[in-house]
Amino acid sequence: MSKRHDAVFDDVLSGLPASKKAEDRASARFLKRSNTMAEQASGERQEKVLRLVDPADCRMWERHNRAYDLLTPENCADLIDGIKSQGQQEFPAIVRRLPPGQGATYEVICGARRHYAVSWLRANNYPQFKYLVEERELTDEEAFRLADIENRDREDISDFERARDYAQAIALYYGGTQKVMAERLEVSPGWLSRYLDLAKLPEAVVKAFPSIRDLKELHARQLKPVLKSHEKAVLAEADLIAGERAAGGSIDAATTLKRLKAVATEKRGAKKPARIFCGEPYEEGVKMKRAGRKVVLEFDAGLSDPALRAAMAQFLNHWRE
Repeated sequence: MSKRHDAVFDDVLSGLPASKKAEDRASARFLKRSNTMAEQASGERQEKVLRLVDPADCRMWERHNRAYDLLTPENCADLIDGIKSQGQQEFPAIVRRLPPGQGATYEVICGARRHYAVSWLRANNYPQFKYLVEERELTDEEAFRLADIENRDREDISDFERARDYAQAIALYYGGTQKVMAERLEVSPGWLSRYLDLAKLPEAVVKAFPSIRDLKELHARQLKPVLKSHEKAVLAEADLIAGERAAGGSIDAATTLKRLKAVATEKRGAKKPARIFCGEPYEEGVKMKRAGRKVVLEFDAGLSDPALRAAMAQFLNHWRE
């Protein structure tokens, strides 16, 4: 009984002899314990095992659907600030106990951001915080579905992370059958199919985008017909975009998509559009045009020396592509 219930019970029994009060109190506690055990046996009551642990004693499940290496203090700031203001982690992560000798005690099924946030706090002058976990016994398929349900509507997990997770799961747990997987996840086969198409995008196309978090399910739908009819040209353009970005060019996701789709509208034998090699930010850069076997470079006479050098370095690296 709680202290409040004890006080009420004492008030009710205040007029009875001491021996009778003790007997009735014992009977009430036995009844409460019996009711609890009956609820557990019938399934009406479930006990959860919650623990406060050192996050260093936990490791991510190898099939966790979130890319842990993309977590930063910036994209976890809301969670870090919330834990600091509340003085504790509000909702437990879901973990499984690992066999002895695995280098950690628990395996995290759901709760990568919470793990990162607590780890960051402990490493940055808040050693009092511990990682709140709920220990469960789960098969891999159950763990996959649980993680999917928890993260499906969250905006901080990308379409591509989810798609990659689904592509692995359909082979591991559902015999490659989309219908069976869709039924288990309680989603439509069409909805699942769109995410599986996203996971099938060529690696070159994935690398053309600034980050996997910028790659959306909509992008896969728009690129699917272009890849079917112009795959070689799309892959070549994707490699070019990735190279330009590696050399310092600033190309956002919208521009990347536009350039990849544009290869389908170029007529065979048509003159290729001018290519711009960017110099310093906010400066025009160097424009490259092809004229038969000749290459013509154009740039503003007022272009700064650092911008010109940067643009020419990009040109020398990529113009033959």
